Amino acid sequence: MISAQADRDVVITGIGIVSSLGEGIETHAAALAEGSQPVVDTEGFKPYPIHPLAALELDRQIPKKSDQRQMEPWQRLGVYAAGLALDSAGLKEDTEAKSALQVIVAAGGGERDHAVDSAILTGLRNANAPGAYLNERLTGDLRPTLFLAQLSNLLAGNIGIVHGITGPSRTFMGEEQAGVDAIRIAQARIAAGQSELMLVGGAYNAERRDMLLLLELGGFLRHGSFAPVFARDDAPGAITGSAGAFLVLESAARAAARGAKVHARLGRVAASHARRQPGGVETALTGLLDGLGAAPTLAISAATGCAGITAEEAAALSKSAPTARRVATGDLVGHALEAAFPVSVALAAIALSTGQAKEAVVTGAGHWRGEGAARLIQA
Repeated sequence: MISAQADRDVVITGIGIVSSLGEGIETHAAALAEGSQPVVDTEGFKPYPIHPLAALELDRQIPKKSDQRQMEPWQRLGVYAAGLALDSAGLKEDTEAKSALQVIVAAGGGERDHAVDSAILTGLRNANAPGAYLNERLTGDLRPTLFLAQLSNLLAGNIGIVHGITGPSRTFMGEEQAGVDAIRIAQARIAAGQSELMLVGGAYNAERRDMLLLLELGGFLRHGSFAPVFARDDAPGAITGSAGAFLVLESAARAAARGAKVHARLGRVAASHARRQPGGVETALTGLLDGLGAAPTLAISAATGCAGITAEEAAALSKSAPTARRVATGDLVGHALEAAFPVSVALAAIALSTGQAKEAVVTGAGHWRGEGAARLIQA
């Protein structure tokens, strides 16, 4: 088990979130408070339901059309959410702060160029020398930013370019665990005095047939209609959602010195990598939650809806947070893989900032590997 003990208070001063519900703190606060109906598309990628991204006015956060054109949807989503976080924190025009700002991104392998894929596969059927044909097409057709899919660190690069951030960045890959570790490392660096200011988060585009294929091959997707995350016994599996979330984290001292609004305090963040045998996830998450020292009134769960592990996550919450109100992120916006944990932490911070809870925990067990938990306290 890996965990971070906070030596200095870490606070959340900026929240940027985009999903099928829309964008921003108010929209998602209302969804948390009212339990609004999720936005689900059951036809576009049938038999797999998904939560499609709400329409965005990209010009608001990505002013240059040339920047918009060279990004794929997952990048535009992430850059947009990062811009919202900077606006929320009051840092969008602060050049000095953006030079010190460190960025941590949780990202997947990027999006494939389906037109190129299709053309190559079609041409291979009649190629006299398939190997030579494939090499020639891959060399000539792929853009420099592609290795069959877009480079993962392009999101961090575009956040820096579009928003004028000149501080260092790092990108974590590894599905849901990437999101857990991005938050964990960002919190730990500030808590340990290694940084004063961080921008951390991730983005995921669920409207991708290549990712649906990969998840389906592993048996991880729900078929048919929408059902709540903890009520999918009839057809277990994830319902993915296009979503992105970025948080501005600061040391409490820095936030106080500049008079920033604090949405919530981010306490300990912990991660584990349990063996996926019966009871393994429940034991791991129970240990993580008990180690947080929390007394939550709210539990935000990034549970996938997949068979077995979802029930074990629910059991761990019942043991360690029996009186807390439980909200499944997937019920609101779907499961966003690398962005699932950042989105869930953002939702918890929104709930605390708007007075819906005094203390919250966030949990998440990845569909294949990795578990995480975080504690948030009302400012």
